[in-house]
Amino acid sequence: MSKVKYYYDAESLSYKKIERKKRTAFKYATLFLLASAFFAIIFVFIASQYVESPKERALKRELQNVQLQFELLNKKMEQAEAVLANIADRDNNIYRVYFEANPIPEEQRKAGFGGINRYKNLEGFDNSKLIIESNKRLDILQKQIVVQSRSLDEIAKLAEEKEKLLAAIPAIQPVSNEDLTRMASGYGMRSDPFTKVRKMHWGMDFTAPRGTPIYASGDGVVERADSNSSGYGKHIRIDHGYGYTSLYAHLYKYNVRKNQKVKRGDLIGFVGSTGRSEAPHLHYEIFKDGERINPINFYYGSLTAEEFSKMLEHASLENQSLD
Repeated sequence: MSKVKYYYDAESLSYKKIERKKRTAFKYATLFLLASAFFAIIFVFIASQYVESPKERALKRELQNVQLQFELLNKKMEQAEAVLANIADRDNNIYRVYFEANPIPEEQRKAGFGGINRYKNLEGFDNSKLIIESNKRLDILQKQIVVQSRSLDEIAKLAEEKEKLLAAIPAIQPVSNEDLTRMASGYGMRSDPFTKVRKMHWGMDFTAPRGTPIYASGDGVVERADSNSSGYGKHIRIDHGYGYTSLYAHLYKYNVRKNQKVKRGDLIGFVGSTGRSEAPHLHYEIFKDGERINPINFYYGSLTAEEFSKMLEHASLENQSLD
């Protein structure tokens, strides 16, 4: 039950009951409701500034996770760029130099992408600049990897070819030092054993007993194994490719046949004294592009420094050849 309120009437010197009009009550009620609504809006606004809703918290966490992933992506790209730069440096300054290939220009390695705007679909977002720059950086990195991959493919082919070349070059002594009596004569002007006239001796003579093994000095294919060349007697010629040919003369017998493939160190024949020969020995020659060259420059594969110096000393003596 609502309380009854009175007021004192000075004229009648008595208390009179306060009559509340409905319009006034409605007015007060309306004001109260409006004030409540106003303060509620103010409260919600203030709360929205300082208090996060569950959805806002979830979105904020998602945004933070995206930012973290971008930071991690940038770090990974930095690491990849550093590794790629190191590989590119070694590629240009070691691998390509060794295999005599031209280095790849820096502008080719780090070239961007011209023409149309490749990133138009990424424009118009809050972080468009960051997204576009990251995508550009990633695309350039991918292009550099493709360039480097193709370069390494080329280096691999050059290395394979270089390996074949190194295996083909006649690089070992055709008669083992254990079987060698002496190095009788070297490349140069020598006295002919039959005419006693000084003439050019185009190879090296290795004195060894009849039947001493003779080895292929490099990989190749047997071009000839016959006695149809004047003065050489039974002899073998091996085509090593790359313009190199080796010749082994005055053999006792063969251990290979024409068109047979041989590897460096394979037994190909035996020392003899056939043809124009004064005593059992191996006459050994090397041709490069059809021209005879000094075989002594090719023994890096089988002799120690001391053995090579000793051979060089003997080869330089202008003595009498054995053929």
